Amino acid sequence: MSPVFPMLTVLSMFYYMCLRRRARTATRGEMNSRRAIESNTRALPINVEIVQYAKEVLDFSSHYGSENSMSYTMWNLAGIPNVYPSSGDFTQTAVFRTYGTWWDHCPSARLPFKRTPPTFCSQDYVELAFEEPVYPTAVHILETYHPGAVVRILACSANPYSQNPPAEVRWEILWSEAPTKVNGPQARQFTPCIRQINFPTNLIRLEVNSSLLDYYTELDAVVLHGVKERPVLSLKTSMIDMNDIDEDEDEEKYGCGMDTLNKQFSIVTLREWPTNGYFDKLPYELIQLILSHLTVPDLCRLAQTCKLLYQHCCDPLQYIHLSLQPYWARINDTSLEYLQSRCTLIQWLNLSWTGNRGAISVSGFSRFLKVCGSELVRLELSCGHFLNETCLEVITEMCPNLQELNLSSCDKIPPQAFNHIAKVGSLKRLILYRTKVEQTALLSILNFCSELQHLSLGSCVMIEDYDLIASMMGAKCKKLRSLDLWRCKNITESGIAELASGCQLLEELDLGWCPTLQSSTGCFTNLARKLPNLQKLFLTANRSVCDTDIEELAANCTHLRQLDILGTRMVSPASLRKLLESCKDLSLLDVSFCSQIDNRVVLELNANFPNVFIKKSFTQ
Repeated sequence: MSPVFPMLTVLSMFYYMCLRRRARTATRGEMNSRRAIESNTRALPINVEIVQYAKEVLDFSSHYGSENSMSYTMWNLAGIPNVYPSSGDFTQTAVFRTYGTWWDHCPSARLPFKRTPPTFCSQDYVELAFEEPVYPTAVHILETYHPGAVVRILACSANPYSQNPPAEVRWEILWSEAPTKVNGPQARQFTPCIRQINFPTNLIRLEVNSSLLDYYTELDAVVLHGVKERPVLSLKTSMIDMNDIDEDEDEEKYGCGMDTLNKQFSIVTLREWPTNGYFDKLPYELIQLILSHLTVPDLCRLAQTCKLLYQHCCDPLQYIHLSLQPYWARINDTSLEYLQSRCTLIQWLNLSWTGNRGAISVSGFSRFLKVCGSELVRLELSCGHFLNETCLEVITEMCPNLQELNLSSCDKIPPQAFNHIAKVGSLKRLILYRTKVEQTALLSILNFCSELQHLSLGSCVMIEDYDLIASMMGAKCKKLRSLDLWRCKNITESGIAELASGCQLLEELDLGWCPTLQSSTGCFTNLARKLPNLQKLFLTANRSVCDTDIEELAANCTHLRQLDILGTRMVSPASLRKLLESCKDLSLLDVSFCSQIDNRVVLELNANFPNVFIKKSFTQ
């Protein structure tokens, strides 16, 4: 038989699959360029493209705004655009807490985890729910100021509005790219080319990295385009029907399913080799050093090659520092169970973003810490919504050597649970940003954790009297080096005086958006005189900051590196010149919305002090 005939047979089968899929959906004429907004009054043909704005913001890691307002919060991403196509700094947009690399160069900066895969660069995220599950055909992100932060878009198989939780939650990457520098802060509609997935979704997740931005990125709305029926194979768009081909290669690149990682953890069938080649001649320590550069999935794959490398890859010394955050979508109770025997010596553990939607249970987390918690020094649990009081109790009992605990945005932990943290007297760093910690629990923590050096209480809205908290810090936390009081609503000059008198080692202080502080009381001049080691001071949105405060900083805080006085009306160019001349290490000065500092002044200061990034925001 001619070799042409088998090829014709293969082509026939290929086109048969295409025609079969097309027959299920609609005719080709109905598929072309038809778009519609989903209507609640009548059913649409299943092949019509649906266009939806986000109905609800389900979860996020941080935002610039307050928990009790809409300005600069993630909740602004729900619904139609508020600002687009205008450009500029608008309160009606969604803004994350940080930008640039400034936060990596301040006293509170944390050391990065090794073995983070180069493809994972996400710093923040937001999850959005849409009305109708669809097969995505496009995602439009309306960016209104300093675009370019979005680095990953993911889709979830779980329907947040379904009454029946799914047996398995799958996340698939629709688009991913390394951070890029965008020229100019102007608004844009960002529409990356997304890949096709094989399930409908109404839950989209954006992950961002703002490290290359000159200022906060601002997002206005997200538009999801999709169809109700799974699209047919299109030769023009190169979309492949994933049921008709092998998914292994695609899963390796894009998949976030848990099964793949768990299989890698659990496989113990090893090939028998007569020799291990040159590895038999290398010292054990040298092999360990070589393997220390591999990511966790690569370790799991390598462990399947031979007994020698299996022994090395499962050695607990390879898991002294372990970050599972890059694999947040794949980590569940089974993953933790497989890792237990390898993590008996673990000292640093990052479970941030993991375990949500039932992936990690309280019992699974507790079992893991009971086996692996005795040597833990650092525990990162940011956005761990599975955490409850039992989890905090287990942490304090099973981790006697714990020095760093990050509970940032763990907003599901009940207020009374934070009392358990007071049992960990060795704590040096505690991050409670956007948690429900109450005053009584916090006073107990400060009383018993006198070794604290770094404390974050940003956006902790359930604390009634910050003056009392500041007084306790001044009395008990003499070693405090950094303190975040971002958006605390009731601290006064009395609390600042107690804090400055008792915590004179402070190098970093964030008092941004603290409206009860007034320069006329002398609170800022007192800070400058009592805290000569200050390197970072944020007085964001305090309109009362004046020339006297700036001059006191210039005279007393010569090590200052970062200063934010956004929004003040009382600071003149002359006082800023004194500051810049005195503080030789200053690298960031934010004078956005400072009425006396116009663009001409900023250009002049930039010319005279080229090593300082002087930021002047605007609104059009």
